[in-house]
Amino acid sequence: MKYETKMATILSITFGIAFFDRNAVNFLVPFIAPDLGLSNTQIGFLSSALSLTWAISGYALGALSDATGRRKIFLLAAIFIFSCCSFLSGLATSFMMLLVARLIMGISEGPMMPVSHAMIVTEVSPKRRGLYMGFVQNFGSNLLGSFAAPLVLVALAEMFNWRIAFFISGVPGLIAAFFIWKYIREPGAQKALFPKKNQAEEATDKPKKMNTFQLFRYRNIVLCGLISILSVSYLVIAWAFMPIFFVQARGFEPTTMSWLMSTLGISATVCAFLVPGLSDRFGRKPILVLFSLVGVVCPLGALYFQGPVIILAAFLFIGWALNGTFPVFMATVPAETLPPGYVATVMGLIMAIGEIIGGFSGPAIAGWAADQFGLSAPLLIQTGCAIGSGLLALGLKESAPIKVGSPAPNPA
Repeated sequence: MKYETKMATILSITFGIAFFDRNAVNFLVPFIAPDLGLSNTQIGFLSSALSLTWAISGYALGALSDATGRRKIFLLAAIFIFSCCSFLSGLATSFMMLLVARLIMGISEGPMMPVSHAMIVTEVSPKRRGLYMGFVQNFGSNLLGSFAAPLVLVALAEMFNWRIAFFISGVPGLIAAFFIWKYIREPGAQKALFPKKNQAEEATDKPKKMNTFQLFRYRNIVLCGLISILSVSYLVIAWAFMPIFFVQARGFEPTTMSWLMSTLGISATVCAFLVPGLSDRFGRKPILVLFSLVGVVCPLGALYFQGPVIILAAFLFIGWALNGTFPVFMATVPAETLPPGYVATVMGLIMAIGEIIGGFSGPAIAGWAADQFGLSAPLLIQTGCAIGSGLLALGLKESAPIKVGSPAPNPA
């Protein structure tokens, strides 16, 4: 197996384990809420809290990783801490204790994706960048975090209790840390994939130092940040409220809910290859527009389709293809827009914008709307987010090498 493929596989599975832990509270909330007496607003804040600290640490530690040139140590520290937070979540006896565990988990998981993408940019050819970035960000996270998580966690909660489910979900992270320590090298240790440049070329390519505000001189960075806000809101609202919507509003059994939610994981696992791969071939912009708008099928199907559950699952599968756009607007387009020395910084920034504004405020607003207007309100908000993402994508400047002829950064 080529090193780049082995590295991408380990990084993808590790990020999947992180998402398994992140999503655990959402799939277990039908069991946690009665036990701890949680309101819909508190349920929303549990997702918002993790998104907030995830965003702050993703940008801050991603920038620190760029500044130091170190990647591997950040990943190892993150994995160990978030695994411990899963155990802490299982010990929670109140809303506040569970909230603190989620806050710490967000801090630890935040830098994982910016750092992982920075490693991909260093080790993988630009012609395969979209495919590999999509694989790292979406394959493991959706296979484990969206498909396996509802099935495994709900089964454990019904067999034992929700605390045992948290305890068990913390173990795989420690195993992933071992594989990263043993099989992944510090990026840049070997650069056989790319030819060496002479001193004149290196001097020409060396980017001028930019601060955070100067990054927003690039139109694509502004638009990707806005798309990130809406798309992260779309996903986090679905994770936080769709399970409880299916159980309480639609009257499905928890087992049926878990299978419906796992359908989202199957869809996103497929789209981890499909959407970024299509963007490598047809361009980033048209694929972002198309699959963002397809996202309306998921919440509208959950709200209004009253037929067989298997057909409802098909609607969820189709609509959740929006998930495949995440590595494109959050990683690939920013990486093709800015000089390589800012890869982890700008990815952390786009993620931070989405998580702070969309991931934090989205479920909080949706939780308030659910308390005021019923559990259908969050899904209507989710629909609006998908439409907004598609419209914003229309304004992007194409950056795919197959379209622009070069992976060089776009002008401001």
